[in-house]
Amino acid sequence: MNRAQVLEEIRQEILVCPKCDLCESRITAVPGSGPLDADIFFVGEAPGQQEDLNGVPFVGAAGKLLTSLLSMIGIEREEVFITNVVKCRPPDNRDPRPDEISSCNPYLVSQIALIEPKVICTLGRFAMQTVIDPEMSITRSHGVPVRRSGIIYFPMYHPAAALYRGELKQIMKEDMLRLKALIDNEKEK
Repeated sequence: MNRAQVLEEIRQEILVCPKCDLCESRITAVPGSGPLDADIFFVGEAPGQQEDLNGVPFVGAAGKLLTSLLSMIGIEREEVFITNVVKCRPPDNRDPRPDEISSCNPYLVSQIALIEPKVICTLGRFAMQTVIDPEMSITRSHGVPVRRSGIIYFPMYHPAAALYRGELKQIMKEDMLRLKALIDNEKEK
């Protein structure tokens, strides 16, 4: 089985996943989207209402902001892989619970292993603490790369936070410029 087939198999498993209570309230599971050879892998927290309806990550207002930030540094959304820590929308957009995160984590780990990105950008506290370190603080760690096992982890605020707290938009722009510089520097090596 080739990598594309394996990624599709993971997607199919996520679409019918019964591993936690989120399956009972979801409209559509949201496995993630992007190319199999993506160098940059974005991980958010959980699907929102628009994502639950469409089955595609980051298509609501936060997704539009993420797309514009990517465009600002010359990256098309279609060039990156985007997914979430949990693959189904928590009711009323509540925070994902630890049991829900642990139920979905094997899917995320499999996606990362299969895609083999050079950079993993975590969007928000839940993604950062799940993927990088549960003790990290987003306010202290955003925009500061962490290198592990040949992968660069780059924590950022979640775009939804910037929609509610306007001052974070500028911080996200600055972090995105740091990300671009990091990527450009890696290409020169």
